[in-house]
Amino acid sequence: MPGVLKQENPSKKRKGVEGAEKADRVLKKSRKAVANQYAAHIAEVEEAICDPDAPKYNDIATILLPAARKELEGKLDRTQAIVALCAVFCRLFTDGKLSKSNAKSEEQLQVIGWLRAQYEDYRELLLAILSHGSGDLQAQILALSLCMLLVQAEVSYASTSAVSAWKTGLFFKTIEAVLSSPSIRISQQLVERYLQQYDDLRHYALMAIAQLLNSVAADCDWMATLRTNALEIMSTLDVVENTTTKLDSLFCEREEKSKSIQVTAHRKQAQQAWLALVSSGLEKDQRKKILGMMTSKIVPWLQNVELLMDFLTDSYNEGGATSLLALSGLFYLISEKNLDYPEFYTKLYSLLDVNLLHSKHRSRFFRLMNTFMSSTHLPAAMVASFIKRLSRLALAGPPAGIVAAIPWIYNMLKAHPACTFMMHREPRTNEERERIEDTGATDPFKMEEVDPLESNAIESCLWELVTLQDHYHPNVASLAKIISEQFTKRSYNVEDFLDHSYSSVSTSLPFACH
Repeated sequence: MPGVLKQENPSKKRKGVEGAEKADRVLKKSRKAVANQYAAHIAEVEEAICDPDAPKYNDIATILLPAARKELEGKLDRTQAIVALCAVFCRLFTDGKLSKSNAKSEEQLQVIGWLRAQYEDYRELLLAILSHGSGDLQAQILALSLCMLLVQAEVSYASTSAVSAWKTGLFFKTIEAVLSSPSIRISQQLVERYLQQYDDLRHYALMAIAQLLNSVAADCDWMATLRTNALEIMSTLDVVENTTTKLDSLFCEREEKSKSIQVTAHRKQAQQAWLALVSSGLEKDQRKKILGMMTSKIVPWLQNVELLMDFLTDSYNEGGATSLLALSGLFYLISEKNLDYPEFYTKLYSLLDVNLLHSKHRSRFFRLMNTFMSSTHLPAAMVASFIKRLSRLALAGPPAGIVAAIPWIYNMLKAHPACTFMMHREPRTNEERERIEDTGATDPFKMEEVDPLESNAIESCLWELVTLQDHYHPNVASLAKIISEQFTKRSYNVEDFLDHSYSSVSTSLPFACH
């Protein structure tokens, strides 16, 4: 028989738990004491380096930099050493200890040269953390914050002009490091913490992005990462559209009359950055993202929208969803900038393919096509081709796609009375009537014809819509019957029929039909 298990003494168990808790408290206390000791020692080193009477510059190379590189692990805390170095170099900038001038002696120039070499080593350390970070976002954010503090010191106290300091100093290298980081989150941090807040940072960041996109080879290892981060940054920035807006939020107050606070200069840099991005060999998903934000995020920045003509026409000619997304930008150039695109409607007609009513961009396409086809001066043969082709596609479309197509067809028939006889076509001659009775009717419409003016749709009828009146979905069938009734309704609001799903067709559609 199994024996009786011996119960543990509760008092002993409790003592064991209390002992563990006490050990944890002692450990935390000792760690805090060590941390305070590190902090105190770091503070002493920092003060010794910046002592105006007897500065111990050698401590930078013998204590702080080795600690920051983890070469003195166990003796000093790396994070505190990195922060202390930033404070040291900012104070050296403020005191003019890093600026060369003819008034200084040879010995002083040698010291300045040595200090600048140490500063370069420290900058490279921060940039390495910023660009890689080993997946540690907090370390990258700290490196970004310290870099921006040094940028402020560099620009404010540089011996060269402020513009030169922006273009060739730490700021450019910081943007390069962020763009080369495999983590997109540090790009988001850059935008949220700095570029959205300060106008001068945004101006020179756009300049740096354009320069990097234009200088890095397309087959470079980190070009894909560069494009991804650049797109993330530029698509997040708020548009500065009003030319009368005063941009006075400056990160560095030096040279307030700089071009960085002029709206026209901002827009020029944004234009150069966007043009560099769209010509950098985008991937398909990136191209779609840019086309999707074209009229809202990109066009308002640009001073010469015509420069996007090649990108938009190439995207429009690509076919599929890319063509659908390129429509709005291309039509903007046609209507506002008098772009000559003679085959626009032919290309638009070709987009009416078997995938249209199933596409996730279906609603966007119908909104745009509603605008493109709104003119009453379009040839009746062309309008008939669009109506007929869309009717044919509706036979194999999902219910949500069909309910978007039928109201649009109704509106086209109301706007173009010359096409209404397609609904109730009768045989014109006795010979045609006898032929239909003997051999049956044939549809003269050419579905494969690419030219809408040559499809013979104007000679056809809309038997497809009559067929849809027997659709398995009752609401689709009811909606299709509006074609057979008197056209007493002036037009339908197409927006009421877009963005439907299969379930919403059953619930909200009956209310939209009335």
